[in-house]
Parts: sequence; C-alpha cells; structure tokens
Amino acid sequence: MKLFDYMGYEIIEKIKSREITILDLIQSTFDMIESTDHILHSFVSLSKKNAFKKAKEYDLSLKKGKNIGRLYGLPLANKDLICIKGFPTTCASKILEGYISPYNAFVIDRLLHQEGAIHIGNTNMDEFAMGGSTENSCYGPTYNPWDISRVPGGSSGGSAAAVSSGQSIFALGSDTGGSVRCPAAFCGVVGLKPTYGRVSRYGLIAFANSLDQIGPITKCVYDSALMLEIISGKDPLDSTSVDLNIDKYTEEIKKPIEKKIIGVPKEFFGEGIDKEVMGSINKSIKKLESLGASIVEISIPHLEYTIATYYLLCMCEASSNLARYDGLRYGKVSTDPSNDVYDAFSKTRGENFGPEVRRRIYLGTYALSAGYYNMFYIKALKVRSLIRRDFIEAFKKCDSLVCPTMPSTAFKVGSLIEDPLEMYTQDILTCSVNLAGIPALSIPCGFDSNNLPIGFQIIGDYFDEKGILNIGYQLEQELGIFRKTPPLISGGK
Repeated sequence: MKLFDYMGYEIIEKIKSREITILDLIQSTFDMIESTDHILHSFVSLSKKNAFKKAKEYDLSLKKGKNIGRLYGLPLANKDLICIKGFPTTCASKILEGYISPYNAFVIDRLLHQEGAIHIGNTNMDEFAMGGSTENSCYGPTYNPWDISRVPGGSSGGSAAAVSSGQSIFALGSDTGGSVRCPAAFCGVVGLKPTYGRVSRYGLIAFANSLDQIGPITKCVYDSALMLEIISGKDPLDSTSVDLNIDKYTEEIKKPIEKKIIGVPKEFFGEGIDKEVMGSINKSIKKLESLGASIVEISIPHLEYTIATYYLLCMCEASSNLARYDGLRYGKVSTDPSNDVYDAFSKTRGENFGPEVRRRIYLGTYALSAGYYNMFYIKALKVRSLIRRDFIEAFKKCDSLVCPTMPSTAFKVGSLIEDPLEMYTQDILTCSVNLAGIPALSIPCGFDSNNLPIGFQIIGDYFDEKGILNIGYQLEQELGIFRKTPPLISGGK
C-alpha cells in the first residue's frame, strides 16, 4: 500500500476490517523511509527490528480478538528529545552521543503502551530544540519534501518532513516558540501546540521549562485531534500538568462554526509578511466567513516586544537547564577532570555544544548575572505578563484568533544560518503564543508561486483546543488541499 495516500484514521479502519495487516503497514513505512530518507534526512535513528516485532505481535492479538488500543499499530516518528526507554535520545547534540534513556516519557507510554502505536525511529531537530530550520544539528540538516533546496522549518523539522513525505503517519514534536507550528507550515502538514499544562512534559528534555510543550504533527486535523485525546491529562510526575476534563476532540471538530466569533489581530498582519502568504491567509479568512463565522478586528498591543521578551526568557532558561551537561552529570567528557575540573567542564561543553546552543548559553548567563538580572530577566517577565493580558482581553471579544503561521514560506538552506537575528525574527507570529501559554494550530491553507505550502494559524483561549481544532477541521475540509503530496513522492522534482 502507498502510505501517503491515506490519513491515519483511514488506515485504522483498513486494519480493523483486515483489509491490510499492521505488518503490511510497517513494511510500507520502512520502504518509504528507505527510498526517501537519503534525500530528506528526517531520521537520526530507526527502530526497525522492534517495529516489525511489534507489528507481528499486534496482528496476532487482533486475530485473537484482543484490544490493542485506538491507534492499531500506526507508525510514530518521535522527535529526538522525547525519551523512550532503551532507545538513544541525543537532542541532535554531540554531548549526548551514546545516551540511552532509562525511562519513557508520559506521552510515549500513552501512545505506544496504552494505545498501540509503533515507534519507528527518532527524527532530526535543531540541537536542544534551539533553531527554526533544523540546520543546527550535529547530524546535519533535514530538507523540505516540497523543495529539497529549502529548510523544513524547526526545531521539529525532521518530524514534519517525515509526515509530509509519507515516511510516517504521525509524529511528536515539541514547541517552545513555534517549533511544531513552523515546520508544519513549511512542510504543508498540521501542527498543534496545546495549552501549557494540557500535556505532560515528563520525559521531554528541557530547553525552556516555562515555554516547552509537546504537540502532534499529522497530515490532517482529525488525526491531531485523536492524538491530543490520547496524550492529554494529569501526570503526577509533572506538577505543571493540569487535571481538567479531556474533550472528545474527534467529535467536537465536526460541529458547525456559524456562531464562532473569530478575531484578526491587526499587529499580526503588519510589515514583513510576504504578499503571497497574506493573500492566501485573507482568502482563508473569507472561507471561514462563508462558513458562518463572524470576523472582527482585534489588537495585541504589546506584540512588538514579543521577540525580545521571548529570546531573553528562553535563553535564560536554556542557560540554567544546560548547566547539567558537563561530562560528569550528563554528557560525554572530553578530558580527564581530575587535573582541573573547570578546564574539563569548559572543554567538554565547548567541543560538544554547537554554535547556536553556545550563543544562547552565553546570552542567557549574561542576562542572569549580577547587575543585569533585574534589567533584563525581571523586566522580560513583566512584559510577558502584559502580552498574556493582551490575549486574555482579546478572548473576551472573540472565540479564536487567526493569522499566518510564518511570515514567509520555507527559505533556502543556508540563507539565514549565519544571521541569527534574522532567523529569530521568523518567530514573530508564533512565540507570543508560548509566552501566554495558550494553544495554537497550524494547517496548510495554500501554496505560493514556488509551490511551497503556506500555514494558517488558529490561536485559542486557555484549554480551548476543541475550539481551534473545530475551526481548523472545517477550514481544512472547505479548502480540500490536505491530501496534496510533495513532488518528492508524487513523481515530480
């Protein structure tokens, strides 16, 4: 079977009816990886032997009439910073080369052990999730299935490229400032960043604790809704996870949106947005209006301070989190620490962290140092509160907000890697969501003149994932482009 021709929920039905076996599905998965990954470089490690073993076990269980979970052996590509017991987890960094996780992340237990997904491998990413292009990886860059001269976005670029190219049915990513939504937009797939606390972060190797959130990457909104139903919930091992009712997202998405009030934040449509992106977004807003939604203009007054606030806070948290990678507590040591422990620490970190990670550690440490802590870090926390308040006020006037996911379509590999400030500005439309802790969804809404996907972002109020998934699903069905496949797998170049 051709994996990329079907959505996850369609394959589940085929397995239920015994039209195909789970073994057929896994074989098709690895056939696709073998034929495309030397071009895309989506994966950094594969779990082939275990995947085939699980497929055979699940097929046998189904023959015996046993329940194997709601995911029926669907292949899962996992971002290389979410821990799987007994499997390498490196965060695409040399410093964690050879590290084998001793435990499973909460989301892995839910997906693999409770609901029957099959792990096929870990995907490439920006080192420690620091980047927006998946070029900052010790394994080298990942390439965009729609144009291999372009980046797939980041930091979850490997996961998005794997789903877009049909290498996997669905994938896990993490979103600190847009790291699920950016690659979803660039690769023409669906990316969901849940509300902070909706999904446990236990087993996610931290970049910035107050911003990180695990989210699904899929080919359609229904599959994202299904995944969210499974991975949401209170976890006693994560004190930031919340004990709230988990909606039946797969049912909620099918409701009409004719009574929805959708806000369009004027600050998200300012200078710097590509004309073709703007045109596609405006057409999609008109589609929502034709479905009965009311459109109103909204203001997020402090948006202009988002980039500075976000990067100050995430770099400070990164500096603190990455202090443990010294070769003694975590990471491989580069020199004998018995002579001079400080020299050993410095050499280990200098040799094994990439340039972007080192840059963020330097800047974060500086901002947290005596004399600058109040000037930078504390002030950024105060501005974060203002941005959060802006969103709270906006949601008093509307149900959801819509805007572009990214200011442009995927840029060329190598074009921004030497200009970190320009790279950081690419996050202008996504990172405010993480600062506020609210949910957001990116779905493909069109293509530019280079046949590159354009992402449409739907932002929701706290814990209103059902609302944004509902709007996303209705727009997706109306646009009818989610089944379009990249040239790499549809025969073109």
